[in-house]
Amino acid sequence: MGSAGVPVVVGLDNGGTSNNATVLTVDGRFLVDGLLEIPSEVRSGPEAAIEALARALDGALARTGVPRELVQAVGLDTPGPASADGVISSRGSTNFSQPAWRGFDVRGALERRLGLPVIYHNDGNAAALYAHHVHFGANAMSRSSVSAIVGTGLGGGVVESGRVIAGAAGMAGELGHVHIPLSGLLGPGQAEPTCACGFTGDVESVASLTGIERNLLPYWLTRYLDHPLAAEPLARAAKLVRGYGERGDGLARDLFTQQAMALGRLFTVAANFTDPHAYFVGGGVVEAVPEFRDWFLATVREHTVLREEQAAVATFALVPDRDMAGARGVAIAALEALRTVAEPSPLVA
Repeated sequence: MGSAGVPVVVGLDNGGTSNNATVLTVDGRFLVDGLLEIPSEVRSGPEAAIEALARALDGALARTGVPRELVQAVGLDTPGPASADGVISSRGSTNFSQPAWRGFDVRGALERRLGLPVIYHNDGNAAALYAHHVHFGANAMSRSSVSAIVGTGLGGGVVESGRVIAGAAGMAGELGHVHIPLSGLLGPGQAEPTCACGFTGDVESVASLTGIERNLLPYWLTRYLDHPLAAEPLARAAKLVRGYGERGDGLARDLFTQQAMALGRLFTVAANFTDPHAYFVGGGVVEAVPEFRDWFLATVREHTVLREEQAAVATFALVPDRDMAGARGVAIAALEALRTVAEPSPLVA
């Protein structure tokens, strides 16, 4: 339960199926221990979805016993693509497929509905921010990190001095669409991998569920002709392959080695571009039994080329609490925005 009279921010994680909510006190304590989910209603259109987000906020306050008047700000994350200000792409997206969503200002609409400041990030950036703050704790505001989150696509985020780098159009940290060298990554006779975005040889074309289905499994099934996954439809086989990997299956380990190599090459780019203190890997691929999870992260690290000075200070770690990372990440962002507003403006000469 909340402490009497202590102001809070609320984090709302919007997904294609569910909303998750959390409450963070201004002195840095999360008042919700686990998931607090309700249906997101995004398939019913923007109006229904905004009402569902408002219900998620009310539910979190009821669960924690915090009065509404103590809420200072709200953090919101949604799947992308969206602008830095929370305007859904004019082309829509997988999760926001109805025409009414195209170009819809989800952040502004929620702000008007709640009558509270709303701070927005996409879900990859939110998870990256949470991983950063959990890992570095009190030192978070003086550290940098890069996160790669493997899902249907490849999400991520770049954090510098404890804050997400959003970019001019809000599209910084779209790490899935960074091109990586393919030499030495592909097997004999393996076609160059293509991405739904139109690129060939970006990270997402290899390190994602879509990449498995589109590019990796069709190839590896030609190398393991009697594999049980050959009898499954490709979409289902792509979802089943991690279970085989956990059991040490040869095809699955070859496939996931390619994914880990791709992430290592991405992090090599990051090492030469932002030189972060930490590299985080998250998503379904590492929500696995410890042996597989540790093997995968070690393989990513093995294929990340760092200079001696970088290796001495860099760490590799997993994104924690993935189900809660979005809501908690945007709650941290909302709290940081409050603190920034409270700081005196620097004098301009």
